[in-house]
Amino acid sequence: MNLELGRKRLTRRVYGFDEISLSPSIITVNPDDTDVSTEIAGKKFDIPIIASAMDGVVDPKMACLMSQYGGLGVLNLQGVQTRYKDANKILDQIASVPKEEYVGLMQKLYLEPIKADLVRSRIKEIKDGGGIAAVSSIPQEAIELGPIARDAGADIFVLQSTVISTKHKSSTSKPLDLKEFCQEMKIPVLVGNCVTYEVALTLMGTGVAGVLVGIGPGAACTSRGVLGVGVPMATAIADCAAARDAYFKENGKYVPIIGDGGMVTGGDICKAIACGADAVMIGSPIARASEAPGRGFHWGMATPSPTLPRGSRIKVGTNGTLKEILLGPAKFDDGSMNLVGALKTSMGTLGAENIREMQQVNVVIAPSILTEGKVYQKAQSLGMYK
Repeated sequence: MNLELGRKRLTRRVYGFDEISLSPSIITVNPDDTDVSTEIAGKKFDIPIIASAMDGVVDPKMACLMSQYGGLGVLNLQGVQTRYKDANKILDQIASVPKEEYVGLMQKLYLEPIKADLVRSRIKEIKDGGGIAAVSSIPQEAIELGPIARDAGADIFVLQSTVISTKHKSSTSKPLDLKEFCQEMKIPVLVGNCVTYEVALTLMGTGVAGVLVGIGPGAACTSRGVLGVGVPMATAIADCAAARDAYFKENGKYVPIIGDGGMVTGGDICKAIACGADAVMIGSPIARASEAPGRGFHWGMATPSPTLPRGSRIKVGTNGTLKEILLGPAKFDDGSMNLVGALKTSMGTLGAENIREMQQVNVVIAPSILTEGKVYQKAQSLGMYK
């Protein structure tokens, strides 16, 4: 339904995760009998969780662990892992600098050139460790880094930017031809990020293996404040999932939708899938793992921009091992651990046996869902208000 923002200016109401809730039906399922597996880029994953391509979240070790626990970790090819042979030294430096000096340090550190031999060696580390090698790059660097990664044995290439399109206008550079890039890569290519039906549908027509949905909702991202761009995640995922279904009906090809960002708790992940996502990409919850490379910190990919930084370094702390965060057991009552257990329990409560059925559960608009009856938790900073 269109609303009037002002005279001759129409708009519509859109929704974020905190404004919706999931409503049970007459059916319930034993959580142990639910199937949370999903298929992306021709590969089946036991859990629908992808660790974000951020330096504080994924290094080769974490990529291997994510594969071991049934998910996927994406390595940022434009991060410290491919700029410095001793990346741990740099990560220590990032974690130790005062917040007032952080942006300047990041801009300086990320001026170090990306090295092709490090791209190859990091991918080899992941493969030798038994992991699925998924790597990412912005479109401007993909023409060079894509073939290097492919030839080094990468399994999946993720093309990510703040906003991606198939019709980029520029008087100074030639835009990346997505269709041509996908054909030349010969390995599955995931692309993002987008938030609308039209863009998602257009991207699917280029031959991509998945579409990442979300602009600016990440815990460390400041794009919404800096650029004023973004659509709340519940609506963004639902719109792009509708594009996926329309594309499948028309072409017989199912292109998964991956909700990217804005999810901190198990409940957020449940809502993302209920809105239509086939999987989710999360950063800050994974950055809290004891094995994460961020040393208890998390920062966005656009933070080091030399001209317009769009990300903060946030302190997330450490609350447990990656296994505990993904699979439990949880040591806290705030939804930050045992994310898969939360998803399975939610699915059982809602009567959904698998991800496809979870995408069809009842969603209601519920602006009071996080505040109703929670006065003591809020006042005492407990549970949902930690």
